Amino acid sequence: MSGVDVRLRRGRGSLAVGFFVQGAVFALLVTRIPGLQERYAISDAWLPVFLAAVPVLAGVGSVTTEHVVRRVRPTVVLRCVQPVVCLALLAAGSGTAVWQLAAALGVFGLTVGALDASMNMLGVSLQRTYGRSIMLGFHAAYSLGGIAGASLAWVGAHWRLPLPELYGPVVVVLIPLAVVAGRWFVDAAPGAVPQGAGEPAGGAGRGFRLLVPLCVVMACAYIGDSTVSNWSAKYLQDVLHSSDQLSTVPYNVYMVTTLLGRAVGDAGVRRFGAVAVIRVGAVLAALGFAVVAGAPDAGVGMLGFTVLGFGLCVIVPQTFAAAGRLFPGASDAAIARLNVFNYVGFLVGSPLVGALGDAWSYRGAMLVPMVLVAVTLVYAGSFRGKTDGYGVGHERPRTVDVG
Repeated sequence: MSGVDVRLRRGRGSLAVGFFVQGAVFALLVTRIPGLQERYAISDAWLPVFLAAVPVLAGVGSVTTEHVVRRVRPTVVLRCVQPVVCLALLAAGSGTAVWQLAAALGVFGLTVGALDASMNMLGVSLQRTYGRSIMLGFHAAYSLGGIAGASLAWVGAHWRLPLPELYGPVVVVLIPLAVVAGRWFVDAAPGAVPQGAGEPAGGAGRGFRLLVPLCVVMACAYIGDSTVSNWSAKYLQDVLHSSDQLSTVPYNVYMVTTLLGRAVGDAGVRRFGAVAVIRVGAVLAALGFAVVAGAPDAGVGMLGFTVLGFGLCVIVPQTFAAAGRLFPGASDAAIARLNVFNYVGFLVGSPLVGALGDAWSYRGAMLVPMVLVAVTLVYAGSFRGKTDGYGVGHERPRTVDVG
C-alpha cells in the first residue's frame, strides 16, 4: 500500500471520528434541554428564544467559515473548533446564571456552524479523491455518535445526574479523542483541483442559482428531520394514545434506521447512482410521513417513522456531495453556503408543525413535511453534476481530483 493510500485511509477514519464526536455532543445538548431549562429556571416563553439562537448563530458560523477557509485550510478550522464545541457543551451545563447559558449557547452555535461546514468540506474533498461514494459513511458515524449521546443522556436523566456530572466525563473523553483524530485529517492533496476565490464556478450570481435547488432540498430534509426529533413523542402520545414509555421509541427507531440506511447507502450510490438513491429516499420519506399521518394506532405510527428514517437518511449527505460535484473548483464555498440551509430547515420545521398542529390538527401537520420532502423528486436531476461519476458504469479511478 502506498504512502498516499495510507494517508487517505487515516484521513477517512479520523474524519469519521470527528463526525462521531459531533453527533454525540449535539445529541447530549438537544436531549437534555429539559434539564437545562430546569437548571436555569427558564420559562416556557423564553425557551424558544434560546433554542432559536443556536441555529441562527450556526448559520453565521457557516457563512464565516466560507471566508476563513480562503486563507486557512478546513483541517485547521476543524481541529480548532471541535474542542471548543465540546467545552461550550460543558459550559452550558455548568453555569448558574442565565447569561452564562446564553454565552455558552452563543459560542456553541457559532462554532458548531464552523464545525459542520468544515467537516463536510473535508468529506466531499475525500470523496472526490477516492473517486467513489463515501460521504454517507461519514454521516453514519454522526448517527452512531447521536445514538451514543442520546443513550448517555438517558442514563443521566434516569439516574438524575446533574448536568456537570453528565457532561464533564464525556467531554474529558471526547476532547482528547477529537484532538488525536485531528492529527490525521486530510486536506486537498497535491495536484487537486484548486479552490477558487471562494465563489462557485461561473461567478457568484450564476453559482448561487445553480446551488438553489440543493438549498431547497437541504432545508426540506431538515424540516422533516426536525419534525421527527421534536414532535414524534408528542404525536404518538397525544394523537395515537400511546404510553409515556412507548412515546420515546419512535425517535430512537428513527436514529437506528438513519444509521443503518447510511451504513449501506454508499454501496447503493456506487451501484445505482446518486439520482436513483435520492429518488428512492424521497419516496420512502414521503411515504413514511403519509403512514404517520394516517396511522390508526401507535404500532403503525412507529412503522411510519421507521420508513421515513430510511428515506431521509440519504438526502443530506448526498446534497453535500452534489454541491461538491457541481462546483469542483469551489466546493468549500458551495458547502458553506449550502450548510446554512441545514439550520434554516431546523429553525422552520419545529415551529411550523407546532403552529399547524395547534391551529388545525397534528395529523394534517404531518402532511406538510411529506409534501416538502417530496419536492426533492423535482430537483433530483441536480444530484447529477457534470463530473458525476458515482454510479452504474461510472466508477472512477482513485485519482487525486479533490474539489
